[in-house]
Amino acid sequence: QVQLVESGGGLVQPGGSLRLSCAGSGAALENYAIAWFRQPPGKQRDLVATITSAGTTYYVDSVKGRFTISRDNAKSTVYLQMLSLKPEDTAVYYCAARSLGTSTWRYWGQGTQVTVSS
Repeated sequence: QVQLVESGGGLVQPGGSLRLSCAGSGAALENYAIAWFRQPPGKQRDLVATITSAGTTYYVDSVKGRFTISRDNAKSTVYLQMLSLKPEDTAVYYCAARSLGTSTWRYWGQGTQVTVSS
């Protein structure tokens, strides 16, 4: 099974950018679809973006045009490039993995905090 570790979070001013990384180990990440979720303070965890093993991407409307999900299978890493950050993007960001042919995000990282504030 795959283990996931997120990194790259931090404090950034509105309009700034960050790149989150999700590093996989224990199994070939290329065999998994990967998603980024986020959980704002006091709210539920919601989907942000996904990327299939073939590289097909999906974004929720609130981040379209600002966030880009990508993967580097050679480095067993998935990225979330975040531009034009807004205070409402403040959340703990988690990456998750789903095995091919399944519908459950079974494997999760520990999360990384992103705070957008002036």
